[in-house]
Amino acid sequence: QVQLVESGGGLVQAGGSLRLSCTTSGRTFSNYDMAWFRQTPGKERDFVAAIVWSSSNTYYADSAKGRFTISRDNAKKTVYLQMNGLKPEDTAVYYCAARLRWGPRIGSPYGDDYDYWGQGTQVTVSS
Repeated sequence: QVQLVESGGGLVQAGGSLRLSCTTSGRTFSNYDMAWFRQTPGKERDFVAAIVWSSSNTYYADSAKGRFTISRDNAKKTVYLQMNGLKPEDTAVYYCAARLRWGPRIGSPYGDDYDYWGQGTQVTVSS
């Protein structure tokens, strides 16, 4: 079992930055690929970014490319999402997710491919 706890959300003005953190506990963190998703009320959960266990590969949604950076620190069992140039449309609850690194579709943008989820952290971007 893996427990995920997100933090770092909040209210920020358009153009500002936030760094989200997702701290894990439980089994060996380096056995897991990690990802960030986001969701707004009444909509499907959308993929934001993913990173493989070794940090050798990262994947981004088109909406995140050039503005967001995913990274991880295996020693700290933490994955990060640095968000720059935030826009009002980035307002959502952001979720951290984990999946075993031996699964199919490396860097998968599909929520069903992830086994563990955090409780989410709210990000609100004002215009």
